[in-house]
Amino acid sequence: MEDQRTASTPRSGVTTAAATTAADPIRVASPIRVASVPAGHVYVRHCADERVAPDVVRLTDPRPNGAPSTSQRWWPPVMLDPGWVDAHHEDFDVFHLHFGFDAQGPRELESLVAALRRHGKPLVYTVHDLRNPHQSDPRPHDAALDVLVPAADRLITLTPGAAREIERRWNRAATVLPHPHVVERPRLLRPRPPHPGFRVGVHAKSLRPNMSLLPVVRVLAKTVAELPDAELHVNIHHEVGDPDAHAYAPDVLAELRSFADSGLLRLREHDYFDDDELWDYLSGLDLSVLPYTFGTHSGWLEACHDLGTAVAAPSCGFYAEQRPCLTYGHTQRDGLDEGSLGDAVREAHRTRPHWRADQADRAAERARVATAHQTLYRELMA
Repeated sequence: MEDQRTASTPRSGVTTAAATTAADPIRVASPIRVASVPAGHVYVRHCADERVAPDVVRLTDPRPNGAPSTSQRWWPPVMLDPGWVDAHHEDFDVFHLHFGFDAQGPRELESLVAALRRHGKPLVYTVHDLRNPHQSDPRPHDAALDVLVPAADRLITLTPGAAREIERRWNRAATVLPHPHVVERPRLLRPRPPHPGFRVGVHAKSLRPNMSLLPVVRVLAKTVAELPDAELHVNIHHEVGDPDAHAYAPDVLAELRSFADSGLLRLREHDYFDDDELWDYLSGLDLSVLPYTFGTHSGWLEACHDLGTAVAAPSCGFYAEQRPCLTYGHTQRDGLDEGSLGDAVREAHRTRPHWRADQADRAAERARVATAHQTLYRELMA
């Protein structure tokens, strides 16, 4: 049964934050306490305005069982347990889910929603992913969305295209708020380091399920070899070569090493980068190519925008609506459009696009996002 908050929520149409993005955050007597899942992720942290006293306080992520006391790990999220809601419902005013529910099936999520309803706590859900990039089979995530999207008292998403898809699938309105900056302010102001030539990069990470790496690298190797003063850099995590690791893919690594031995690319095998290492890597590229076949939005693209690195994004998802970027055809259904990928690389080489975020614009955008969240929470508590 819907409670009063759910029944009064708009059920169709796409809304934006235009009416709730005043330059100065609203001041209230007492902060709104938000149980955010998660709280420590960079996206969630940057949904608060660091320049003013907080009018929204997000609870610290509870430490998962087995995590050491010094750990900042938030997954699996403890707050998703209905028992946690029952025990801590007096500690928060609003429950805001972002991501981290991969292990929860529909029944578990229904139990979470029931616990929130039982204690009169509104649920906000930010739809980051309409297709989970960590799951090859879309059905588990679809089943989760079929619980969360109809149950949420308010919905947020990052792009108009995602909002339209939410409306089409569930007849629900979603407020569109942009992804705040990923890179911290001091690094936003740092000049890009100079380097010779034109560097194209693909970071394979640990071969996430939504990546189709080798077809992309084959096209890039051929295209880059034909461009003057251009070189291709491919990065991949060590665990791809570890027989005991889930990401083990010896055939992929063998082909990449063969390309490297032939001088067609520079291959770097390494452990996970920390933030500074990642920003150094991205700042050293002129073009970062995302080899995805499915997905929705990208924090990687936002980081590139912060650092001034151009991106070639696939046609799947709504990456092109996030920030200025080049696009090429690449979807799980249709595969790779090799011609459009080559064209994107040649266009980047010819025009050298400079789409770096302005620090003042990013600060103002973050303030608007923080104000919009605060206003939304306050409306739910009225």
